[in-house]
Amino acid sequence: MSDEFLVVPDPDDPMLSRPVSGVDQDGKPVEINVVHERPLTLFLNGQEIVTMMTIGDHPEMMAVGYLLNQNMLRADDTVTGIDYDEDLELVVVRTQRETDYEEKLKKKTRTSGCAQGTVFGDVMESFASISLNRDARLKTSWLYALMKKINTAPSLYLKAGAIHGCVLCHEDRPLVYMEDVGRHNAVDKIAGYMFLEKMSPHDKIFYTTGRLTSEMIIKCVQMQIPILISRSGFTAWGVDLARDAGLTLIGRARGKRFVVLAGEDRIEFDADMSQVAEEDRRHRRKATEMDSA
Repeated sequence: MSDEFLVVPDPDDPMLSRPVSGVDQDGKPVEINVVHERPLTLFLNGQEIVTMMTIGDHPEMMAVGYLLNQNMLRADDTVTGIDYDEDLELVVVRTQRETDYEEKLKKKTRTSGCAQGTVFGDVMESFASISLNRDARLKTSWLYALMKKINTAPSLYLKAGAIHGCVLCHEDRPLVYMEDVGRHNAVDKIAGYMFLEKMSPHDKIFYTTGRLTSEMIIKCVQMQIPILISRSGFTAWGVDLARDAGLTLIGRARGKRFVVLAGEDRIEFDADMSQVAEEDRRHRRKATEMDSA
């Protein structure tokens, strides 16, 4: 996988999951893996911002990404330090610019993110001003190649379920694969990685295992990524926001199938469908579990 991914999940990390014993529907002993969930409190300079529930990996990236996606960190800001204390379960992001978001913290809208995601009011105010790259393209051959590579990569998604995955991609190559109990956390980790690595969003593709809700569309547009793909379904407001923003929105992407509800002009239908395989049973089972999450 090293020649494909820059960052990939480590499903064997004991900090991320553990085996738990129980019984199945027939009363027989069974052991399954379950993901860990722990709090992480984020500070920006000297101000406490939020406490997030997370699996605990890549805390620095998640902290930076959260601040970016809430417009509390600007694209031109200089981050002077990121301090993470595992024992205290906190991370502090320090910036050259002085910050004071006391009033902003009072003004927030809860979204449908599975771990009580929030979007602050002025994020929506800036949403309409963001212009996505109209020249970005997605070949369907790239889409099918990405799905195969992502679905067969080692992940907590396959090992334990009860988790969402997000992948930053370029053409047919998956670059950064992040997972977490909340889809918004996984998105924030990728946003933080892109900021810290100074990676351009304008030719990138974003893939998620989660539903295409308003929050997912808002965050993808905030990150200025022009193409968003999910193996799951849509919400009506998410579709409306994608169309307003000029985002290419693809859902229900499994095996040979997908549905495009916005931005279809970016898609080039070049795949040889006779060479595209249907999704195997294991991935269909996990997909059903995630749709009900």
